[in-house]
Formats: sequence, structure tokens, C-alpha cells
Amino acid sequence: MTTPLPTAKPEDVGLSQAALDRLSATLNDRVASGHVPGAVALIARHGKIAYHQSFGRLDPAGDAPMGTDAIFRIYSMTKAIVSVAVMMLWEEGRVLLTDPIGKFIPAFNDTTVGVISGSTYGLTDADRPITVQDLLRHTSGLTYEFRGDSPIHKAYGEARIARLKQTNAEQADTLASLPLLHQPGTVWEYSRSTDVLGRLVEVLSGQTLGAFLSDRILIPLGMTDSGFTVPETDFGRIAEPFRKDPEGGADVALLDIRRPALFESGGGGMVSTAMDYARFLAMLHGNGRLGSVRLLGRKTIELMTSDHLGTVTGATDLLPPGHGFGLGFAVRTHAGMAPFPGSVGNYYWSGAAGTSFWVDPTERLFAVLMIQAPVQREYYRLLFRDMVYAALAD
Repeated sequence: MTTPLPTAKPEDVGLSQAALDRLSATLNDRVASGHVPGAVALIARHGKIAYHQSFGRLDPAGDAPMGTDAIFRIYSMTKAIVSVAVMMLWEEGRVLLTDPIGKFIPAFNDTTVGVISGSTYGLTDADRPITVQDLLRHTSGLTYEFRGDSPIHKAYGEARIARLKQTNAEQADTLASLPLLHQPGTVWEYSRSTDVLGRLVEVLSGQTLGAFLSDRILIPLGMTDSGFTVPETDFGRIAEPFRKDPEGGADVALLDIRRPALFESGGGGMVSTAMDYARFLAMLHGNGRLGSVRLLGRKTIELMTSDHLGTVTGATDLLPPGHGFGLGFAVRTHAGMAPFPGSVGNYYWSGAAGTSFWVDPTERLFAVLMIQAPVQREYYRLLFRDMVYAALAD
């Protein structure tokens, strides 16, 4: 039986009840005004849950209220879990961060780099192999097909790199056959790197990605509602978005999580609840341990949550000023510069449908917001973070 995370009254962990009430009122107002269908928010400090609230409706097409146990598509928040899996295998000596990925996925031994000229591209050899560290910190040279309109991005689309009817092995081989957008190690380019890491986990462990994550992370941490699909008995807890974005009118279509997943995307295929993800964050906050369960060592967490970019730069829309990137997380490197509060050493990431999280070791704080509103995601990431930090009383 899973042991619940400890709870506390906000004031007992240095949070202002009045400020949290303002957060609740703001989220209720955003629901009432039709901006989002619903949300679940959770805040913990000093290892104790001090705020866990739900807002609005589970599905805007129905009347059921959002429950705190609602299941959300977490998209790129999958990346943090898969990065932990890779580092668990690293701790076992099965892989080095300096290893070329072609050592484990041979198709990557013949990687080429695209040289764009107008609407076409030529090919040149990669200066060096893509390493496991490159994949973890998004300096592999891979990209996402929706991150641009260059001929290389179009090649990803033509290869149907995101199709659901493929295995992780098939996708990795297809990615390896496409030209890189950049030379490995030269540019921070948010990409399908973590999908490749998902395949790496399979090669190293001899299990499917889903089975490895379940056996080694989800079950040990008590994350009973997390995985790559939702069983039929829990369909009634799936949070859904508006079918059309309320502000721009764009159609909204999210991943079908009611059928078994053939392609288990390490970069964006998982579902979870706010409390399940809080258990994962509690493990990170605990330097790799939750209760009697230890997944990683203290120095491994320190390595993962340190900046690995240095002078390497890249997409500023995803990596704000004053931030670098570690092994699976964005990492705050400056107290100022970014247009939102935090501490040096914060680490975080988010998902395309609106979910987000961060851990602040200095303040001994972690928080997670679950919504399914992809067009509104940037607004709520900032709003939630601003209001949580405003609640710190001591």
C-alpha cells in the first residue's frame, strides 16, 4: 500500500493562507470566465503537501467536477521521468554520458548534418558523434518537426516521425536516417532527443520503456495512476480540454490515451495525476529518495540539476534569460534576468498541454500545475509560479 505524502497547514511550512486563497480565487475566476475548463494545483514545502486543490470541470463537455485525482496528459513532463531512468542505468555502470548513442543504436553511427540552402539542403558529416549527454541536455542536433519550417523540419514531417503506429526502435532508426539540424554539441535545440533516450532505456534494460518505468520508478514511488495509457476503469478520471481554444478559436486535439500505446514516447507520451507527479518531485527534492525508496544518489541529482550548457545557446522562447539546461531539466543560473521569481538552482519543465512543475531546493519547495489547455500554457506557467512565490511568508 502506498504511503501518502505528509501534509501540513500552510502557515506551518511558511506559506501565507491569504496568498493561497488569492491563488484559488484567481484559478476559479479563470475557470468561470471560460479560459480553462479546469485545473489541479499542488504545492509542497519542507517535504509536506500544504496545498492541493481542484478547479472547474473534468471535461468541458460534461458536468463532472474536476477531482484532485484527475488524470492528465503530461506530454514533455515525461522527459524528466525518462531522464531519471537513464541516470539510474548510468549509476549501474551500463552507460557513460560520453558514450556515443551509436554504440547502443547502430543507426546513429552514420549520422549526417543538413546544410540548408533555401528550400533544400545538402549533407555533411557530423564533426563528432551524438553522446548520451547531448541527448539529455538537448544538444544532439536533432529537432522537433513543429519547431520550424526549414526543409529539415519538413523532412521530419514527411517521415511521419510522430506517428503512433511505430515502435520506439522504429522511430529511433527513422530519426537516425534524417539529417541533423545542427552539429552535435553546438546548439541547444529542443528536440526528440528524449524519445531516443527512451529507446536507449529499452536497449540497456531489455524491457519496453513502459515496463522499465513501471518496474523501476512508478511502482516503487507509488505512482499508481501514471503510465503511457489509461485503463478503462479510470476513463472517468481523464481531464479533457476545450475542443476549440476559447481565445483564438483554434481546434484542440490531444493524445488518445484510452488505447494501448505502441509508440511509448520518452519525450511526451505519459499521463499522471498531480499527486503522482508530486511523489516523483518529492523523490527529486529528497536527493533521489522518497521514504525507504532510493532511485538515485545525491551527487547524481546534483549533476542532473546543474547547468550543462555553459556558453551553448539556443531557443530563447523555451529557455528564458538566466537559465541553462541540465540532464532533463531547465536550471536557473541567475536570481534575476528571467521575468518570474525563483532561486538559483531551481529546476523545472512543463508539458505542451499545459502541465508544469518546478523544484526549488533553496526554499525547499516544489509545485505542480495540471491543466489541459495547450494554447494557454505559457500564461498559466507564469501565473502559477508568480502566485506561489508570492505565498512564501518566511
